[in-house]
Amino acid sequence: MTSLLDSPTRSTPPTTIQRRSLLRDTLIVAARELRPVRRDPFSVMFGMVQPLVFLALFGPLLVGALGDSDVLGGSVWQWFVPAILVQVALFGTSTVGANLLFELQTGAHERMLVTPLSRPSLLVGRSLKEMVPLALQAVVILAVMTPFSFDLHLTGALAGLALLAVFGVGLGSLSYALALAVRKQDWMFWVVQQTLIFPLMLLSGLLLPLESGPGWMQVVAKFNPLTYLVDAERSLFAGDIVSTTVLWGVLAGLITAALGLVVGIRGMSRSAD
Repeated sequence: MTSLLDSPTRSTPPTTIQRRSLLRDTLIVAARELRPVRRDPFSVMFGMVQPLVFLALFGPLLVGALGDSDVLGGSVWQWFVPAILVQVALFGTSTVGANLLFELQTGAHERMLVTPLSRPSLLVGRSLKEMVPLALQAVVILAVMTPFSFDLHLTGALAGLALLAVFGVGLGSLSYALALAVRKQDWMFWVVQQTLIFPLMLLSGLLLPLESGPGWMQVVAKFNPLTYLVDAERSLFAGDIVSTTVLWGVLAGLITAALGLVVGIRGMSRSAD
């Protein structure tokens, strides 16, 4: 009769435990960040104002100025709607650090650091929280625009939102690191955020095509990761899932996510010292 000590024991690999822990911690952080949104859904509704205003006022200007030209790939709305979703994600994830500044003032951030939650989960969970309102806003925007010469390709749209989530994790982590760096002068957060976000947006061809712009602007746009993300989103929402444009967009999203997590985790480690 064999004893229990003689029977082999099966242990869970450390990498599997780490993955489960990171996923669990990320869900905990995201749920914590979403709690105020559930209590105040009006904030999500208010967030719909800006993209709908751009669609209602800026879109017709594009139609009147460019029409269904070859520059826009044949359809103004097919070109413009994905850009608006990128804009919503851009503004949402780049302001993740603003919530952190409030927690730094109340001491909530220090209490989070002493919990057993993994450091990456604090960054990923906060950034992914912004994707939930974005998904709800995307449903409304797509429902409103589908009757107006906008062809909805569901698979491409879901892939586009997933790519925005990857990019959002990186940008949100960089915003988190910025808030930690300027926590003693919190007004600097908005100076840096506003100074960087609008040039990045305009130099990505998000609102206007860069093909008709000056040469120097087209050259600078090639070094802007947002350019490749915007182009990839337009391809995905047009149903072109497998293409070089999408590949470059995925690469830009992954690099941004990796850079943001490295910078963000390093910033948290320094703040905890």
